Amino acid sequence: MNSSQLFGITTLCYLLSAVFYVALLVFKKKKVGTIGLGFAIIGVLVQTAAIGLRWLESYQMGIGHAPLTNMYESLVFFAWCTTLFYIFMEFKFKARVVGAFVMPFAVAAMAYASFAKRINQQISPLVPALQSNWLLAHVITCFIGYGAFAVAGGLGLMYLLKKSGIKKGKKQDSFTGSLPELKVIDDLTHKTIIFGFMWLSAGIITGAVWANEAWGTYWSWDPKETWSIITWFIYASTLHARFTRGWSGSRIAWLAIIGFISVFFTYFGVNFLLSGLHSYGAS
Repeated sequence: MNSSQLFGITTLCYLLSAVFYVALLVFKKKKVGTIGLGFAIIGVLVQTAAIGLRWLESYQMGIGHAPLTNMYESLVFFAWCTTLFYIFMEFKFKARVVGAFVMPFAVAAMAYASFAKRINQQISPLVPALQSNWLLAHVITCFIGYGAFAVAGGLGLMYLLKKSGIKKGKKQDSFTGSLPELKVIDDLTHKTIIFGFMWLSAGIITGAVWANEAWGTYWSWDPKETWSIITWFIYASTLHARFTRGWSGSRIAWLAIIGFISVFFTYFGVNFLLSGLHSYGAS
């Protein structure tokens, strides 16, 4: 069995996990949520093995490098980071229904990586700019942050749906009644943003060091760099407003969603719509 087949199994596990989590949200059956968690865990384990196998396959081809260098591999790694962070959060905070708002992100990433015609799934030699020891540090730190921000975006959506249901007098008789209390969702969103912000900051710093090594400058206002700092400022402003002005609730929920949209464009939109020094990551 090769890594591509294992990634296919991963996609199926994540899809089943998302389905069961949504069923938990709708039918409020705890056993259904347990099954969803089980598929998420199996998916992460299989995906971990697949990433390791793809790494080994690259060495067998004589071009050994970490599987983090193109759009296909980064999408796969994003799904892995998102799911792993969610599993950790579920065990720590016991907020199982959050999976209905997070696992679809992992499914979408894996499905697009597997089926989009414009995505190159082949293991290719590294371009000169990627031949650096900073590759792992930069990509891993950024994508841990991205995974956390995906969870925060899902939590923001959950908060707005819960609040809308309460306003409409449907707290008990609609699916929003199965969601955690607003204060709980707000607190989880805040903690998740802090976690993601720390890792994104580390990612930007390691990226600057890597840029200086590869191109002779720490910052060149490349489109990817520009949108990375825009994303950083969105989350920095969110945390600043929380700490200094006491913002919470819907404001933070909307900022979590806006922040993740910025993450999406930084990671995905820039690669396909804007050309720059990071264009090698678009295939």
